[in-house]
Amino acid sequence: MIPELKKTTEGKMQRSVDALKTDLAKIRTGRAHTGILDHVEVEYYGSMVPINQVANITLIDARTIGVQPWEKPMAGKVEKAIRDSDLGLNPASVGELIRVPMPALTEERRRDLTKIVKQEGESARVAIRNHRRDANSSLKDAVKDKEISEDDERRAQEDVQKLTDRFIAEIDKLLEQKEQELMQV
Repeated sequence: MIPELKKTTEGKMQRSVDALKTDLAKIRTGRAHTGILDHVEVEYYGSMVPINQVANITLIDARTIGVQPWEKPMAGKVEKAIRDSDLGLNPASVGELIRVPMPALTEERRRDLTKIVKQEGESARVAIRNHRRDANSSLKDAVKDKEISEDDERRAQEDVQKLTDRFIAEIDKLLEQKEQELMQV
């Protein structure tokens, strides 16, 4: 029972960290990377699909993303989807290729993005702590139902706390890297 609980809790904590990584990838720095467009969706034959399912996304240079739709009629829809997204990007069509230049970040915008990064990190920390709380309450219930002893519960709680500390340290490291990335000029 206890090893299974630890494994489940660790899996949930890892998923929380993975979700944070995904959220941090969406927060853009001055450099271009193809992951920025991952959550942009475009209308394709009546349904909304991610942009990478209707176009090839590449890096043209350090500050420009190239989007090459697989079908010519999709170019306008793809360009509109990028423009209407919450990313603040202004794509331009050059023949069949859509160029998406990354605007330089101002100092004020960098500070705003740093605040957003800190909020995302705090949300991830709260999620990790919630997983710890759930695991500990499961352990308390097991003791109440006399499935495990109090000594086993205490040892398991210490292990869950070690897991929590490890994942929170990983979150802190990710946040520090992202903040350094944002503040680079």
